[in-house]
Amino acid sequence: MSLTDTFTLQKIGHVRTPFQAMQECPRNTDPDGPVCRLELDPQFTDGLYGLSPGDRILVLYWLDRATVTGMQRPSRKTGEIKGIFALRTPHRPNPIGTAEIIIEKISDNEIVTRGLDCLDMTPLLDIKPVMKNK
Repeated sequence: MSLTDTFTLQKIGHVRTPFQAMQECPRNTDPDGPVCRLELDPQFTDGLYGLSPGDRILVLYWLDRATVTGMQRPSRKTGEIKGIFALRTPHRPNPIGTAEIIIEKISDNEIVTRGLDCLDMTPLLDIKPVMKNK
């Protein structure tokens, strides 16, 4: 694969949070944080079949308002310089955000949850069930 390879992703909806600016976003997800919603575009609603309140899911989203600012930056927690792949910073070549969350409610094309760490109207890329280790 060359550095010029590109891929096309299709959003499946949007993440709704109370956060309008990067400075408002929490550093990480918080199960006790504010109510957030995953709003799927109508053509993906049937994909929610089989999910239930209480299920743990992995959510992937595109941090569309982040910018690449170099391969190293200070940790927000300690100030120590680290490579971006050692941090959860949104400022990376492919700004994909991930969160493992618990479903509180599902209705129509919407999942209600808590404590996501992204801005309101962030593009939603995918939802996957968290697999339990056996």
